[in-house]
Amino acid sequence: MVQLYDDERLDYLTADEGMQIIQSPTAFSFSLDAVLLANFASIPIKRGTILDLCSGNGAIPLLLSRKTSANIVGVELQERIIDMAKRSVEHNHLTDQIHMLQGDIRNLKGELSQSSFDVVTCNPPYFKTPSSTEHNQNEFLTIARHEVYCTLEDAVKACKLHVKPGGKVAMVHRPGRLVDIVATFRSFRLEPKRLRLVYPKKGREANMLLVEGIRDGKADLHILPPLYIYNEDGTYTDEAKEIIYD
Repeated sequence: MVQLYDDERLDYLTADEGMQIIQSPTAFSFSLDAVLLANFASIPIKRGTILDLCSGNGAIPLLLSRKTSANIVGVELQERIIDMAKRSVEHNHLTDQIHMLQGDIRNLKGELSQSSFDVVTCNPPYFKTPSSTEHNQNEFLTIARHEVYCTLEDAVKACKLHVKPGGKVAMVHRPGRLVDIVATFRSFRLEPKRLRLVYPKKGREANMLLVEGIRDGKADLHILPPLYIYNEDGTYTDEAKEIIYD
């Protein structure tokens, strides 16, 4: 039985209850953006290597392991949260496939080889915070959500450093940063190829975006159909249900 600490709990990661993940309301709990990114990313099915940056409690590596036999490495900065991820991997008997690494994505020299991964996924901090007064009172959440230790440029640079030429990089972020994301991708020779906007429901503004680029790719961006999460009555749309409930 997995050991839990403090306010940790063990939640089912998927609807079929075939996988569990350690969560904490004060340290870290994964959210819909991780589920959407894991579904959106183009990954090898049988062989290859996948790197997940800003990995949190390991939700994306765990979700990807259900779709691929490729080796997966997850990188997370915070010691408490990476420990949760490692115990979740062990609990699900996936230590042969998933390796969770504590590290700063701005400097992984000696930890990970450059230009070595077929796919890199990243769910980076979303919010610029010019003043510490704007930070969350919870330090764990501040680091996860705000560009304190990792800016958008840091995240994109790390993706480019570790993905193979011709490899793919997939990221989830906020629509308000779209121009920054495209410009930064291109500045690091990651050519955006697929873009999808996510809406809470029809008639609302998009609140998430999913983007995938190819290292050293040619310009040819495909705008995918919008993804709506909720119907007017508050129930999940059919597509959202298919993604969320696997």
